[in-house]
Amino acid sequence: MVKTILWSIAMSAVIMSCSTPKQNHSLTNKKEVKMETKSKKEKVIELLKSIETGDIKPVGYINPNKYIQHNLAVGDGLAGFGEVLSQLPKGSAKVEVIRAFEDGDYVFTHTKYNFFGEKAGFDIFRFENGLIVEHWDNLQEIAKESVSGRTQFDGTTEIIDKDKTEVNKKLVKNFVNDILLGNNPNKITDYISTEKYLQHNPNVADGLEGLGKALEELAKAGMPMKYTENHMILGEGNFVLSVSEGEFMKKHVSFYDLFRIENGKIVEHWDTIEEIPEKSNWKNNNGKF
Repeated sequence: MVKTILWSIAMSAVIMSCSTPKQNHSLTNKKEVKMETKSKKEKVIELLKSIETGDIKPVGYINPNKYIQHNLAVGDGLAGFGEVLSQLPKGSAKVEVIRAFEDGDYVFTHTKYNFFGEKAGFDIFRFENGLIVEHWDNLQEIAKESVSGRTQFDGTTEIIDKDKTEVNKKLVKNFVNDILLGNNPNKITDYISTEKYLQHNPNVADGLEGLGKALEELAKAGMPMKYTENHMILGEGNFVLSVSEGEFMKKHVSFYDLFRIENGKIVEHWDTIEEIPEKSNWKNNNGKF
């Protein structure tokens, strides 16, 4: 079974890499045209769903000669991707893409996984010439209960205000610098709505008061949440994703924070926090960020 999966992935990659303009068969041309009409977002959703279905065709959306992997538990390139799939018990994987966004050459998703256990995940894919060439992600176990009564996935999925994408990205970038990195913490109400702040972190209650209480309790326990560096800001319309690193529960972690913006203020928040393993345990040398 393992050899069959790996062989299928390898053959799919070879077929994609060997295709040339000289292949003028009508069926081939039709397939190529159909693939090119798909958006980056559609390609990513199909690829993620293939983890569940076993369909090998979406693997063709990955550049077989260049696939930079930042999940430190996965080997680099298509071979690393294939190895992970081969370890899955047949029929065990479940993938539900809750939200998907496109920002230039990047697509990022918010996904519910059952993949070696139930997890909430954010994935980022970078494209070059229509093919995926790089991948980042952040995974966290799904909590059974939450302080706010919300799940790690519910809430609106509608993308609006696409013309405000850059303005909203700047808002979140400034929020990260001033508040999360601690440069101007007193400006928090310049960024987060005092009237509505819906929280999907299972350990934090709704509103600014809930956020403040959670941070205060961590500090009292001698385990403050620290953001030390922001690495990426991506957005589409009213949704913006921030990728950062820092410290949580005295561990080196990556923070992925998804914010929804309404009328110039942050009104909703989803996140995942994942521990970054020691370098000796990495399966690739590309780093988490």
